[in-house]
Amino acid sequence: MSRRFTFKGGIHPPHSKAQTARLSIEVFPAPGKVIIPLQQHIGAPAKPVVKRGDRVSIGQLIGEAGGFVSAPVHSSVSGTVLSVGPFPHPMGKQVIGVEIENDSAEEKQLLSPLNKPWREAAQGELIQMVQAAGIVGMGGASFPTHVKLSPPSNKPIDVLIINGAECEPYLTADHRLMLERTEDLLTGVLILKKILGAKKCFIGIEENKPDAIKLVNKLLSDSLYKDVTLARLGAKYPQGGEKQLINAVTGRQVPSGGLPMDAGCVVQNVGTAVAVRDAILGGIPLYERVVTVTGPTVKNPKNLLVRIGTPIRLLLEACEVDFKATQKVIMGGPMMGIAQSDLDAPVIKSTSGLLVYDKVQPAIREYPCINCGRCVAACPIHLVPSRLAKFIEKESIDEAMEWNIMDCMECGSCTYVCPSKINLVHYVKLGKFHAQAKRAAATNK
Repeated sequence: MSRRFTFKGGIHPPHSKAQTARLSIEVFPAPGKVIIPLQQHIGAPAKPVVKRGDRVSIGQLIGEAGGFVSAPVHSSVSGTVLSVGPFPHPMGKQVIGVEIENDSAEEKQLLSPLNKPWREAAQGELIQMVQAAGIVGMGGASFPTHVKLSPPSNKPIDVLIINGAECEPYLTADHRLMLERTEDLLTGVLILKKILGAKKCFIGIEENKPDAIKLVNKLLSDSLYKDVTLARLGAKYPQGGEKQLINAVTGRQVPSGGLPMDAGCVVQNVGTAVAVRDAILGGIPLYERVVTVTGPTVKNPKNLLVRIGTPIRLLLEACEVDFKATQKVIMGGPMMGIAQSDLDAPVIKSTSGLLVYDKVQPAIREYPCINCGRCVAACPIHLVPSRLAKFIEKESIDEAMEWNIMDCMECGSCTYVCPSKINLVHYVKLGKFHAQAKRAAATNK
C-alpha cells in the first residue's frame, strides 16, 4: 500500500472538508411531504404507476423503468399520493414527479431479499435484483447500475474499481460511509466482483482520508478479500473521474469516445456498492442516501441520511443556514455542482451534497489568451481547451470535433487555472451543444 496512484494533469483546489469530515452520519427525519422525480438517472425517465389518491408504502414502486437504460423509482415514505405532474428538478427544469403526503406510519413494502447465499446466486439473478432496486451511480453521474453490470460478451471485464476518491472539495458523504459502513461496503464490493467476474478489484481512496484508508486496509487483511486491493490515491482533482481513476490504478487508457468497459474495467462508487449490498441481502430499494450540508453560511454542518424527495430547503433549515447571508446554493461540489434556483427542488439519488456560499463571484472580464499552456497541463483528458474555445468562438464546430471536444468531462480544471479568466468550460458546453445538434441533423437527413 506504500505506492501512491495518480494521473497526469488535474489541479489542487483547497480540500475544505474539515467542517464535516469527522461528523457522523445523522438520520434526517422524513418530511411531511416528498416530491419524487421520475427522472433521477441517465436514460429514459421512469413511467408513473401510481395516481392521485393511491396509498403507498416505503419502498413501493411508483415509477417503472422506461427502457433498458433507465431505472425504477420507489417511494421514500408511506402515505397518500397527492399528485403526479411537473415539479422543480435540481437540474433547473420541470420534470414529472410524484407528490406524496407522509402519514408517518413508516409502513414498508420492500423487495424480496435473496433467498440463498449470494455466492450461490447466478449473475443474472443478482443483476435483476440490482435493476429492480433502482440503483444508479451515486457519485453524481447517476448511470443505471444494472447497465454497467451487463457489458457485452465481446468486452470482458477483468478489473473492478471502487471509487472512494470523493475529490470534490467540501463533500464528505462517501468518506463517512466508508468509515461507518465498512463491512457492508466490502460485502457490496464482493457481490459486484462476482457479478462482473472480475479477477482483480481495487478500492481507490484519496490520501486526504487517512482514517478511511487505515480502516479499509485493516479489514482487507482478511483472506475473504484476497483479490481486493486498496489503492492509495493522490489527493488531486478530478481523481474521482472514471477515466482518471482507471488510468491511475491500472495504467490503462479509455479510448477516445469509449467507455471504461473498452479498457476492461468497471468503476462503481462506494455508495453504489453499499446500495447493492442492501438490495441483495435486505431487499431494500434505493430510496435514501447520505448528503453533506456545508459551506460558509451553514452554522451547523452535517452529514445526513436523507429520504429521496426531501425538499432541499428543509435540510438547509435543519443545519441552521443563514438565508440572509446566503448568495448561492449548489447541489454537489463547487467544481461540477449545479446552482439551485428553487430551494423546493428535492434531493435525488445523485445528490451528494448541498454547498452554501455567502459570496457570488462577479462576472470577470476575460482577457485574450496568452498561450501559456496551463489549461493543457491541467486537462485530465489531455485536450487543448484554449484551442477548443477559439474554434467555438469562430463557430468552427467541425474543427472542434476533430480536436475531440466530445471527450471533455467538463470538470472545470482548465477554467480554474486560466490566468486570462476565460470561461473555457462555457465554450466547451456551447460547442458540445452545437456538435450534438449537427450530428442529429445529419442523422435525420
